[in-house]
Amino acid sequence: MEPESGAEPPMVAKEMPQDPKESAESILNAPGVLRIKKEFLDWNKLLKTHHSQPSTEGVSQGSTGSDDTSPQEPPNKKGKWKKAKGQNKRRPHQKPSELCDVVRLCPSFLKDPDSCQFGEKCRFTHSVEEYLANKPADLGDKCYVYDTHGRCPFGITCRFAKCHTDDQNQNVVNPDVYSPEAKPTTSNQLPKDTQTSLRKKQYKFPKSNEYLRAIGKLSTAQGSGDDNSFLDKKSSEAEEVKPEITIHSTASEASGNAQDKVSNCRNGNDLSTPDIQGCTEATVENPTPMETNKPSGSVTNEDSIRLIPRERKKLDFADKLYLAPLTTVGNLPFRRICKGLGADITCGEMAMAANLLQGQSSEWALLKRHQSEDVFGVQICGSHPEVMSHAAELLNETISVDFVDVNVGCPIDLVFKRGGGCALMGRLTKFEQVVKGMIGMLDVPLTVKMRTGIYEEKPFAYRVVPHLRDWGVSLVTLHGRSREQRYTKLADWDYIAECAKAASPMPLFGNGDILSFEDANRHRQSTGVAGLMIARGALIKPWIFTEIKEQHHWDISSHERFQILKDFSNFGLEHWGSDTQGVEKTRRFMLEWLSFLFRYVPVGVLEQPPQKINLRPPYFLGRDDLETLMASGNCADWVRISEMLLGPAPANFNFLPKHKANSYR
Repeated sequence: MEPESGAEPPMVAKEMPQDPKESAESILNAPGVLRIKKEFLDWNKLLKTHHSQPSTEGVSQGSTGSDDTSPQEPPNKKGKWKKAKGQNKRRPHQKPSELCDVVRLCPSFLKDPDSCQFGEKCRFTHSVEEYLANKPADLGDKCYVYDTHGRCPFGITCRFAKCHTDDQNQNVVNPDVYSPEAKPTTSNQLPKDTQTSLRKKQYKFPKSNEYLRAIGKLSTAQGSGDDNSFLDKKSSEAEEVKPEITIHSTASEASGNAQDKVSNCRNGNDLSTPDIQGCTEATVENPTPMETNKPSGSVTNEDSIRLIPRERKKLDFADKLYLAPLTTVGNLPFRRICKGLGADITCGEMAMAANLLQGQSSEWALLKRHQSEDVFGVQICGSHPEVMSHAAELLNETISVDFVDVNVGCPIDLVFKRGGGCALMGRLTKFEQVVKGMIGMLDVPLTVKMRTGIYEEKPFAYRVVPHLRDWGVSLVTLHGRSREQRYTKLADWDYIAECAKAASPMPLFGNGDILSFEDANRHRQSTGVAGLMIARGALIKPWIFTEIKEQHHWDISSHERFQILKDFSNFGLEHWGSDTQGVEKTRRFMLEWLSFLFRYVPVGVLEQPPQKINLRPPYFLGRDDLETLMASGNCADWVRISEMLLGPAPANFNFLPKHKANSYR
């Protein structure tokens, strides 16, 4: 399944007539197109694209409608071709059961054949002969889980079972490697009794309830009864939350006067549009966001923060390389890859606080930590002080982390319209209650990840950062784009520099458009940030951490890149399982990663390194067949790469990436 180890000579397209080549120069010289050495250009595809699309815009390696197997995207009313962007919201979603074995062996059979409590009514088979007769062929003669741990818990259901089962189909243990006393390599599992009490709403939150009662968010009756009964109401709320928005057009304007006006949008305007006219402005002298929520009792807000005196763990974030929490693709196997390539800080995928409080297994899976992650945090998202403080208390009692991060940068409509993500930035009173409540519940530092603001022309993170410092936040990470921008245009590092000054002495990390050690050096030196967070750059080239630490461009070969993918598949089989369901789950996450990884252009192919994250390459041929295959933007080629590592995909398997711009069909 592995490619041949010998390197192929550079693949150069056949010479084309001079006139057609000159006619395609408009594509190569268009704005936004990366410069590739001419001997590596794929003139056949370039000319085909030039003649099939009457547009002067640059066509990239992964653009829509550039291959015979790709349906052409129709032009709009003005005759211009539509750009592929946004999410594939209608992409096929297959249930894990659809990709499992036709006949599934009872899970309890692997532990004890007589332990199934359902007996004859069990929907799984108890017949080993029937299962083996329908089981797909094994994928290889080496099981990574067995070789690493000395025992594979999946037994005969493993897709590499022949290397660790005997003639009687019994699982074999390697005594030289296996140790019953060995600690699990993955931690932060949700205890079953805790999950049960969460689902039955019987879990108690005494510390957070005391805080909520002090700020007037919880009555005595609520505190003594069902501690998380409010989740039913919070989780079912569909109305759109209108955030208060503190807006300044420029950072210099914001810094000029400490008593600037705070604009509060209370007239019900739709926050999905950039026009916020009609907001009534209220001039506030020395604004104190929580002043309107003064408790009526004798306990003040300041007293409530000191209800839980404890020694808080301290972390030194200075000059660290921080792998951003990445939804879907920032899973545990990918974080292990980045950790091995030089990442200092890792963080789990964003988890919704309300789902954690409901004991959802899928949400708790996002918090798992591998033993190689020495500095690890989890990120949660929510909009209500009740939910967030309860979630903080729950995490503090159940899992092992070095810090907890609050997501205040999520641009997704579903989160934003309920007051979470970017919307929480503009709801300063709620934001303060959330932050102070969580800090009071945690023994570890609290960090915040945010954007410049909601609208591109009206950033206001500069005014929020000093509040976070005063509230006790240990670190702020700022993505240099607004919610409105999402990932378009370049990140505003000048604004990040202004915010870093306003945050002092609290450390502030910058994030946005880092794809080389030169980008990292320039932003680190010119902005004064305490460190760097890397997101898409790590997806496109996870060895960027090595480049930054060693200060050189790594002209990594296709076979070295393939070995990274092989490590990912092994880590995935260890994490998600080596049975059929685990193999297909590993395949799907690998394909999601390949939808970013294909955008990497080898250093030896570039006309002038380094590659820029906002430039897309024209069609090019790699220096060997594998490098050419890895540069393809076609989903079918990604599936082909996965089959080199995980065997043939099921007959009913289909895949589309999350984002339209990342591929063509």
